Amino acid sequence: MQNKRILITGGAGLVGSHIADLLVKEGTSEIIILDNFTRGRLENLAWAKEHGHLVIIEGDIRDRQLLVEVMNGVDVVFHQAAIRITQCAEEPRLAMEVLADGTFNVLEAAVKTGVTKVVAASSASIYGMAEDFPTTESHHPYNNRTLYGAAKTFNEGLLRSFYEMYGLDYVALRYFNVYGPRMDIYGVYTEVLIRWMERIASGQPPLIFGNGKQTMDFVFIEDIARANILAAKANVTDEVFNIASGVETSLNELAFCLARVMGSDLIPQYGAERKVNPVQRRLADTSKAKDLLGFEATVSLEKGLERLVNWWYEQKLTKEASHV
Repeated sequence: MQNKRILITGGAGLVGSHIADLLVKEGTSEIIILDNFTRGRLENLAWAKEHGHLVIIEGDIRDRQLLVEVMNGVDVVFHQAAIRITQCAEEPRLAMEVLADGTFNVLEAAVKTGVTKVVAASSASIYGMAEDFPTTESHHPYNNRTLYGAAKTFNEGLLRSFYEMYGLDYVALRYFNVYGPRMDIYGVYTEVLIRWMERIASGQPPLIFGNGKQTMDFVFIEDIARANILAAKANVTDEVFNIASGVETSLNELAFCLARVMGSDLIPQYGAERKVNPVQRRLADTSKAKDLLGFEATVSLEKGLERLVNWWYEQKLTKEASHV
């Protein structure tokens, strides 16, 4: 990725900022960060800004003119800008404007400005409750019942059609359950791990909605970022890949593992099942990404949780110190 100009939409967020870190280490000549800072944070870019050549632009993928301006002379776009699955359910029109229209705007601008490749964030949500496990990329998208998953399915269709119409090279990455440092701690839509850390740290048991037998396929944030770089470099186009660990973990196992990492022996409490995203099982077949991209997840759940917890404590200390 040397001697290239790169744009990352949602570049100050969890995934985008980690991609920026790796691009700096690759010696990328210029990294343009486009973020509206609804969820992204400048602090996430501190390391990359100090060690690389970053241009940070506060802006929105709904702004078509801005996209054309920032993409001029850009070689590769990492399209990460999105809103959360829970927010999609509460604000469906916003979801369509950001996820569907926003992605169309990004691809339209990429064609206009001669971008050579787009690496786009997709999601395991498109599978809904899958029928086969481990789930391969050829599984149909008709079991998804979330607006978020529908928008991601549509986005993959956009990528395919732009490739067909204009020859715009792309790779779409279906992220499974991403976690790690720089997760959104203070937003309204914080993830279960953040809520659990808060509870365990204050002596309360982690709260599980449902019986805890629901499973996920957790993948550490640095592995996700590395998959993006591999996808950009690979001589591969017009393809989608599962990006996951290929390890199935129940919420019960996750709760006990997190408590153990935090030095606690608290037992989970159980509440009524949530309405959004009632998918009972997730497990990816990751062989395609291994074969075509050379990608395999390297960070175990326990090691990843240790790093998340350490970062989270640092964030809390920093916030407390700023209030003294």
